[in-house]
Amino acid sequence: MDDSKEGHLHTGDTAPPLFRAAVEGLRCARLRPQIEVEPTRAPQRLAPHAYALEATVVDGDQDLADGRLVLLHDPAGHEAWHGTFRLVTLVRAELEPEMASDPLLPEVCWSWLTGALQARGLTYGEPSGTVTRASSHYFGGLSARPAASQIEIRASWTPREGLGGVPDTGAHLASWCDLLAQIAGLPPAGPGDASVVTLPQRRDPQAR
Repeated sequence: MDDSKEGHLHTGDTAPPLFRAAVEGLRCARLRPQIEVEPTRAPQRLAPHAYALEATVVDGDQDLADGRLVLLHDPAGHEAWHGTFRLVTLVRAELEPEMASDPLLPEVCWSWLTGALQARGLTYGEPSGTVTRASSHYFGGLSARPAASQIEIRASWTPREGLGGVPDTGAHLASWCDLLAQIAGLPPAGPGDASVVTLPQRRDPQAR
């Protein structure tokens, strides 16, 4: 991967050990083989330290859903987070027409997120987010295209810190991938339907 995708430390700064340990948890997570995950450029100015991943759910030659997960860390703590770590996500997928017309779809999608976290026994706080449903209709030279609908989930939550002050980021990533798989329409993973995915090893986690 191009080094330009990785954040850079502010001059004289170093990534704290807690943040490095949290990022290592992401790199060693066990994920479904249909989900391709790789580091990407982290957003700037959201926190002193940030690390970002992007993921795509792939079935054969089809991309069924995609998303982005950002780990934020502020060693001084953040009043709105009620903690020193925060996870921020964006998930998108195309919808079948029958599903897109369901008036309860936004509530259902939000329950998929919270349910994915709860299914892995994860404790978290201060969840917030939006679920957006959008439709596209084509006219003129594009009128042959069928109407399309897309769902987008934007959310954030505070992962509870474990022993040593580091949250179980690997489990949070796995639950996020469960959400991606569900919104993509994949069946639940079976006992043998997981493989260890080690993210590309980079230099020390960097802040942006």
